[in-house]
Amino acid sequence: MYVNPEELNLKDKLVLINRVAKVVKGGKRFSFSALVVVGDGAGCVGVGKGKAAEVPPAIAQAAGRAKKQLIRVPLSHGSIPHDVHGRFCGEHVFMKPAKEGTGIIAGGAVRAILEVLGAHNIIAKTLGRGNPYNVVQATLAGLSQLKGPDDVRQIRQVDHGHEERTTGNGS
Repeated sequence: MYVNPEELNLKDKLVLINRVAKVVKGGKRFSFSALVVVGDGAGCVGVGKGKAAEVPPAIAQAAGRAKKQLIRVPLSHGSIPHDVHGRFCGEHVFMKPAKEGTGIIAGGAVRAILEVLGAHNIIAKTLGRGNPYNVVQATLAGLSQLKGPDDVRQIRQVDHGHEERTTGNGS
């Protein structure tokens, strides 16, 4: 399920930059937290978080971690093959395929993931508080549940152990 990032042409998209403060004896120390999604536009996507004293190193660290967590998602005709629900903590993301020409109807973090994934026609709804970290994890949980036609065919043959049925006259 995991993919080698060296053989892909990956593009990254910044989802969130957050300034965080640590209170120390002399005052506050500020650092930056970044949430980045990477994808090849053809069915591979990964998410990473990074933290550093400045913004560019935080983004670079997040992109590096995202490349290590790539997953392959089956796409069909620029959309996903079937409806799917993703859940993580208090977030719930519902995604369903749409007709050609619909575009990406999704907000915030879900849109960023779907854009780098390469899905062009999809409808998504986020239910919950809207915390970007949890929304991203819920979206990935939903996308990792997707099964393409080949996967379903393989599961049905292995699970049931039956060969393809032939239509005949019963003799």
